Amino acid sequence: MQADVLNGDVLTGGFADAPVQAARAFRAALEVMARPGKIETVAGAEAPGISTAAAVLLLTLCDRETPIHLAPGCDSEALKRWIAFHIGAPVVAAEEAMFALGGWEALKPLDRYRIGTAEYPDRSVTLIVEVEALESAGMKLTGPGIETEAALSLPETDGFARNRLLFPLGWDCYFTARDRLAALPRTTKVEAL
Repeated sequence: MQADVLNGDVLTGGFADAPVQAARAFRAALEVMARPGKIETVAGAEAPGISTAAAVLLLTLCDRETPIHLAPGCDSEALKRWIAFHIGAPVVAAEEAMFALGGWEALKPLDRYRIGTAEYPDRSVTLIVEVEALESAGMKLTGPGIETEAALSLPETDGFARNRLLFPLGWDCYFTARDRLAALPRTTKVEAL
């Protein structure tokens, strides 16, 4: 069993200077969630089959008490071993997850994820959506944290509109592409331009 866990590159890909890199990554994660449409560049982590930004988010936001769901396309044995070694988080079904990682279509159906409760709206899932590219163009964003309006390349508008109607319940999203990171909290209104 020990040899299986240490197989391949599972020992690599974590933060080299964990306190400094984790602090920078956490600041970037907070910044993009507080300012929807803003794109940050992050570095310091590499995991099998996912972007640098997604690996950075997993290392920064997850621990052994945050169950992770890996959607098809991300659900590999190599990534599971990397998560087990670096984070210790359990990999679970979508309905049990606090974080879910995958492409937009692979994460669907979206109504299977936790949306919180009236007493604890924060007990909802955070989606980490892998995309080909992140650009400040595409869909129009308005709401808290945006002075007038912002733009972000998103996969659709309908899922975000339905999610916003659930407020204060609902899920929040991070978008990751290579070393770039953006976010969309449940409070943001998304419209096609």
